[in-house]
Amino acid sequence: MPTLTKLYSMQEASEHNSAGDCWIVVDGKVYDVSSYLEEHPGGDDVILQVTGKDATDEFEDAGHSKSARELMETFCVGELDPSDIPQLEVVSEKQKSYIPEKLVDLSKQYWAAPVAVVGISVVVTFLYLRNK
Repeated sequence: MPTLTKLYSMQEASEHNSAGDCWIVVDGKVYDVSSYLEEHPGGDDVILQVTGKDATDEFEDAGHSKSARELMETFCVGELDPSDIPQLEVVSEKQKSYIPEKLVDLSKQYWAAPVAVVGISVVVTFLYLRNK
């Protein structure tokens, strides 16, 4: 039987953003790490920078050990409400191809400037070498 945990919105988690009341969100779980700030090996400032927001990327980038992950579970106070998590937008095939088409259109439209620069450089070089 699944364990029932309290659901929090990201707004609720973000209200806990101080050293005395410090919550972070990692992988959809909400952690109250207020009592752990002074014990954190990386210093409390590392945690305070990500308090009240999703710290998944920062947590994963730090390369925490298995024991650190197990310790973190003791601070879990709930999970993010799934309805509050922003959904990724599905991009259609037509939208994907829009950017390359736009880039091709721009390159066709602005080809004259580089050609003019090269042309002027060739003429100046020819005139310079001819006068020598």
